[in-house]
Amino acid sequence: MGICISTASSEMYAIEHGPENVVYYEELNNAADGNQRVSSLHTQQGSKGLNQDCAIIYQGYGMENGTFCGVFDGHGANGHMVSKLVRNRLPSLLLNQMNDIAKYNTTSYNDKDFDKWKEACVSAFRVMDKEVKLMENIDCACSGTTAVTGDDLLIANLGDSRAVLGTMGKNGIRAVELTTDLKPCVPLEAERIRACNGRVLALKEESHVQRVWLPHEDSPGLAMSRAFGDFVLKNHGVISTPHVTCHRLTLSDQFLVLATDGVWDVLSNNEVVSIIWAAKREEAAKAVVDAATAAWEHKYPSSRRDDCTVICLFF
Repeated sequence: MGICISTASSEMYAIEHGPENVVYYEELNNAADGNQRVSSLHTQQGSKGLNQDCAIIYQGYGMENGTFCGVFDGHGANGHMVSKLVRNRLPSLLLNQMNDIAKYNTTSYNDKDFDKWKEACVSAFRVMDKEVKLMENIDCACSGTTAVTGDDLLIANLGDSRAVLGTMGKNGIRAVELTTDLKPCVPLEAERIRACNGRVLALKEESHVQRVWLPHEDSPGLAMSRAFGDFVLKNHGVISTPHVTCHRLTLSDQFLVLATDGVWDVLSNNEVVSIIWAAKREEAAKAVVDAATAAWEHKYPSSRRDDCTVICLFF
């Protein structure tokens, strides 16, 4: 990321009227200057009902050559509303937080100070979670969304969506995982949840999936350890604090891919990277979604297919 702008944009679309699921947004001056990166995004509804995934690519985000990318995987009865709200509001909240940090910082300001961007990410995610809680007429006690966002390359991860880098090695293109899936099976995540009297255990019929449960009730069984919303578990170790990392791009780095867990449940990191590398850039995200859909049919023919959403950003 780079220099913040003096006033953050308002949300790209009002929650009631914004486009469903995926958004490509570009500042006019960025398009006129020809600074936009080649990118693609695609989503496919699964067989569980409404598509609860949302995604955004925001070119010209806050600076010259800046790009904000995010995928948001909703869950629960109102997950589609939560993911949509977060998609529409989080970019502007992040810029607002960064502006505040720059305004009150008394030391010399470096527009590529990643520590300050990390602080802004954590603050923006905290404010975002409060806004979710205040949504009128929408019960988010057991609904929420995961998020993974990236911007040149500052990665903020909340839950089990994933960011992967495609980089060129001696033997061709290879995958570098930039995030860790934040699930209850991760020892430090489980330790925090249990310290808050939450329970972590798997159902007998799906012993490979650890879930979060209330202390004395067999609900709600959340399969991730961090999320926006899910307020019934916020006092029991489920948090909205993102894990923030940064990656300095090199000449070997070719593209970034963000995807919801419907993709990673059936395709490996290297499989996804290889599919993108072989596809036309503008069609890369769709190629991955199509491959994931086919893999679901092959590997789990009797299961309900999850929503699949992919963003590809080429350098």
